[in-house]
Amino acid sequence: MAGTEQQLAIDLKGRDFLSIADFAPEELQYLIDLAIELKRKQKEGEVYQPLKGKTLGMIFEKSSTRTRVSFEVGMYQLGGHALFLSKNDLQLGRGETVWDTAQVMSRYLDGIMIRTFAHRKVIELARGATVPVINGLTDRSHPCQALADYQTVLEHKGRLQGLKVAYIGDGNNMVHSLMMGAAKLGMDFACASPQGYEPNSGVVASTRDVAAQTGSKLYVGNDPKEAIADADVVYTDVWASMGFEEEQKEREIAFSNFQVNEELTRYANKDYLFMHCLPAHRGEEVSEGVIDGPNSIIFDQAENRLHAQKAIMAAIM
Repeated sequence: MAGTEQQLAIDLKGRDFLSIADFAPEELQYLIDLAIELKRKQKEGEVYQPLKGKTLGMIFEKSSTRTRVSFEVGMYQLGGHALFLSKNDLQLGRGETVWDTAQVMSRYLDGIMIRTFAHRKVIELARGATVPVINGLTDRSHPCQALADYQTVLEHKGRLQGLKVAYIGDGNNMVHSLMMGAAKLGMDFACASPQGYEPNSGVVASTRDVAAQTGSKLYVGNDPKEAIADADVVYTDVWASMGFEEEQKEREIAFSNFQVNEELTRYANKDYLFMHCLPAHRGEEVSEGVIDGPNSIIFDQAENRLHAQKAIMAAIM
């Protein structure tokens, strides 16, 4: 009976995947473990097609390399089919409501993935849809990337609980998902950003509540050296995310002391892992010596987008 209860506790069929905050620690761990198992199957040439005959609609209002390729290939490997839908392919770009779009697409599809700007659009889409909706990225969060990242850390470190993750840079959607994921999975998390570029205060408050329950430690401040001290994982992202390109010059000045380089990483543990969600601006937010150095696992984490997203799709669709 206990095994049956545990199985029921991690039955995610029909759920949306909008935010790391929506999932219990054991559900996130289940998805990570499933991603590792699906990766094993794929590497060994084992055919696994639980989504045979199913279709995923992929709405892209923001361009992408990793998100599009990984979802499209992942859906194919699971036996299904993926449809690429740019904003020019849909009536959303001509004023049709998100609700109406969700209702219509639910009649055709078995799942919807959307990569867009405003997080509220993903929420509205999920409310209107009768099929699972996956957040491929919004200005608030990037949950698929965070799940793949923690899969990668587990593969390299053999554990998650008790490790320290240090994020240096812009308090953007990436840090929101990483921060919440760390707290849920029992990891310590430290974030250092320039003044005025800190993470969303509401997300920080919610993460503190979770950390209080799991025993994780959370630091959010403006000192890169304090944040990176004794870190097991060092993470950064571009200083000007998509949609903020017009602030590039201004941000280069504000972030000038926040580059992850050889000098700063001396404060981390010697066997630290360097991570970046890509695309990267070498010589800007990270030095070439770090991103191309022996501690870098950026392409392992990029690959794991495929396996983590396959786990999400297989579990909820």
